Amino acid sequence: MPGRCSRSIRECANAAFLVALAILAGAVGWSGFVLALPVAMIFPALWAMSRSRRVAALVSAGYFLAASRGLPQGVATFYAADLWPGLLLWIVASASFVAVHAAAWSKLSGRARPGLGHSHAGREGRADPERGRALRYLAATVVMALPPFGITGWAQPIAAAGVLFPGWGWWGLVATAAGLAMMTSRYWPAAAVALMGFWFWSVATWTAPTLPDGWKGVDLEQGRTLGRDGSRKHHRDLIATVQSAADASIRFIVLPESALGFWTPTVERLWREALRGRDITVIAGAAVLEPQGYDNVLVAVSAESSQILYRERMPVPVSMWQPWKAWTGEGGGASAHIFANPVVELGGTRLAPLICYEQLLVWPAVQSMLESPEIIVATGNGWWTTGTSIVAIQRASTIAWAKLFGLPLVTAFNT
Repeated sequence: MPGRCSRSIRECANAAFLVALAILAGAVGWSGFVLALPVAMIFPALWAMSRSRRVAALVSAGYFLAASRGLPQGVATFYAADLWPGLLLWIVASASFVAVHAAAWSKLSGRARPGLGHSHAGREGRADPERGRALRYLAATVVMALPPFGITGWAQPIAAAGVLFPGWGWWGLVATAAGLAMMTSRYWPAAAVALMGFWFWSVATWTAPTLPDGWKGVDLEQGRTLGRDGSRKHHRDLIATVQSAADASIRFIVLPESALGFWTPTVERLWREALRGRDITVIAGAAVLEPQGYDNVLVAVSAESSQILYRERMPVPVSMWQPWKAWTGEGGGASAHIFANPVVELGGTRLAPLICYEQLLVWPAVQSMLESPEIIVATGNGWWTTGTSIVAIQRASTIAWAKLFGLPLVTAFNT
């Protein structure tokens, strides 16, 4: 009996230690500092070290909740409510991540655990179970990267590829996936040392993504009024901002998500008239009304013409994307064009647009990269994230994807 009690205490202490490390990995890896992203790659090792499915679920919950810790406050600010709605959404959003990783976890045969010492005997027999665990973790990563689970698939350690292997492109993504798989095996210390070597080299040689020639992103600080103020004065002020930001070398200016509010013929005429005589194209966020709701879009407008350049693939769930309204015939939410227009063309240049929430997910970026874009254009309207690291995390994630594929990056955010 004493031996059983002491074993139970040790197991509880071990579980608590793993959960604490998972929380630290989520908090530091997703702090908003792009060079800290590789810290998140500790998670698969902690998941694999779990001695039971319950502990694996707790480790997954600790990591995800720490990584997405800004959500409760952000939701409370968005709805002008107390923290309870945000806390509820925070917990519900973590459920898919926890469920997928708990289901993927499997117990190794015998008493072997990744990171513990092993004798030569039995190693061959344990190879297949360890290989199976690595494949199960990678399968969980793929499931969480693609819809439907990928709709809340934030905080994926695979995003660290851009820090570890800048410029490697698809090979960098493969190398990162291999590293994550190795972190679930008994060879995780060697994998960690190798990954740290790439990490330190990247930190020592790090440079920010380049800004493409002739392009400029304009950040705004208009808070919640952006996109809600449709007055002529608001548009005149924005036009003045664009004109002051332009010089002889600038041909394309990017404004944040929702900058133009509702895109109407009147707004179009106002902007085209204001740009007359200037060789400038403005790419800006707007909303287009549809019979069943609206589209969150990027429009491109110049003196000669205008067009809807991009329709958002994944608006923010609940606050924008509300599919249940369409099911009940109510309508009113933003449409999700999930696999549409991953790359758009403007002036002969192929662009990969990422609007706000899409920057937190894996599949929009990966889908766009499959189409060989030349520039990444990232916009957001993060007024509701004040006091959180959400916008910083969006920037870090977008920078990581741009560095991985060696692409120029243009960003424009409102705070």
